[in-house]
Amino acid sequence: MSDFDRLCKEFENIEFEEYALLLKEKSMKVLPALAVVSQGGLSGIEIFGSFITAAVVADGKLAEEEYALLYPMLNLFFGETLDYESCKKAVKQMASEGKELKKLTNEMVDVLGILSKNLKEDIIIICMLICAVDGKVSLKEKLWIKQLIKD
Repeated sequence: MSDFDRLCKEFENIEFEEYALLLKEKSMKVLPALAVVSQGGLSGIEIFGSFITAAVVADGKLAEEEYALLYPMLNLFFGETLDYESCKKAVKQMASEGKELKKLTNEMVDVLGILSKNLKEDIIIICMLICAVDGKVSLKEKLWIKQLIKD
């Protein structure tokens, strides 16, 4: 088993309190660092939103756990109440088109390329945590994360 697979397993089995604490800790490091970054006309916060969106869409499904975790962020970004069923349909449509996820992934790889190694690792961990929130990092999610890891 590779270190990557071991880390995925660890995140799949993490207790919620530890999960929430780790996600908060990593986000608190990433957000201020991204606040000074601008790439392709996007602010650091918008870039972070793209990372989160891509992590949710990576497997083409929106688990209720992902929705519950991301609801406050979605509400903040879109400024309106988004119900689970509407979000689920949007994720399914985005995943079926494929182009949007590919575009987001390419943008993410570009942004990761200009960041420090530690910041890049923190962002990848956040993405892995989001993928693991439903208790399973699927093969599609693993393949997507591995695209981000490539140098």
